[in-house]
Amino acid sequence: MLRIAVQTKGRLFEETMELLKEAGIKLSAGKRSLLVPSKTFPVELLFLRDDDIPQAVADGVADVGIVGENEYVEKKQNAQIIKRLGFSKCRLSLAIPREVDYQNLNWFAGKKIATSYPEILSDFLKKNAIKADIHVISGSVEIAPGIGLADAIFDIVSSGSTLVSNHLKEVETIMQSEAVLISNNHLKKEKTEILEELIFRIDSVQKAEDKKYILLNAPNDKLEEIFEILPGMKSPTVLPLAQEGWSSIHSVISEKKFWEIIGKLRNAGAEGILVIPIEKMIL
Repeated sequence: MLRIAVQTKGRLFEETMELLKEAGIKLSAGKRSLLVPSKTFPVELLFLRDDDIPQAVADGVADVGIVGENEYVEKKQNAQIIKRLGFSKCRLSLAIPREVDYQNLNWFAGKKIATSYPEILSDFLKKNAIKADIHVISGSVEIAPGIGLADAIFDIVSSGSTLVSNHLKEVETIMQSEAVLISNNHLKKEKTEILEELIFRIDSVQKAEDKKYILLNAPNDKLEEIFEILPGMKSPTVLPLAQEGWSSIHSVISEKKFWEIIGKLRNAGAEGILVIPIEKMIL
C-alpha cells in the first residue's frame, strides 16, 4: 500500500482529487477522515496541511505527497520531486504599495518585508546582497503594509486581484510554482512499483488534457495535403469509404491549434468533421 499525503482543502486539494479520480483512484469512505484507503488501487490518502506534507514525506510518515512547489522549496526537507503536475500554478513575488516609485531591488535594502516564506525570501536576498528585515506572518500577508506592519510583502500571486484590492503592486517575481509529486528517498521495491503505475496513469490523463480526436471525410486526391495538416501522434489513420474516391481520416490534434487546423482542413476539402474529447491517452 502506497501512502499519498494530500492537502486538506483549497484549490490544490480540489485539483488533486480530480486528477486521482481520473487516474482511477476512488476512495472507500464516503466521509473524508485523516487516512482513507482507495478501493480501486493499492494507495491510501493521508490528509494534511500543505506545509506539513514535505516533512511527512521526508520522515516516511507518507511515501509520496502532492504539494505546491513553493512549500517544498520553503521547507527544505530531504525528499525529491519526481513529477511536475502542471496545475495550481502561481508565483512568489515581492509587492509594495502602489504609490511607491520603484526602480530596482535596492529599494528593499533596510526595509521590513512580511512573508510566510522566510527561507525562500532569505535565500533570494542573500543571493542579491540585500539586507532587509524579514517579518514572518502565517496568514493575510497582504494587509501588512496597510496597517504599518511592513514596507513590502513576499507572497503567492495567482491572478493579482488580492494585491490590487490591498493597493499593492507586484515588482519582482522570485519563483514560479505548481503542484508537484514528491517522494521519500527510500521507498521499498513494492511501493516503487505502485508509484510507477500511478505515474503511468497520471501521464495518460495529462497527455489527453489538451488533445482532441478528430474524424473527417475527404476526397482521395486531397489526402496528402490533409496529411500535412494532420500529422497526429505518428500518422493519421485512413479508412476507405463506401463512396468511391473518398476516405475517412482519424487523428489527434492539439486544442491550442484547434480552430486554426479546422480552417485549414475545410479549405483542403474536408467534410463531415467530427471532434471528440479524449479521456485518456496511452502511448
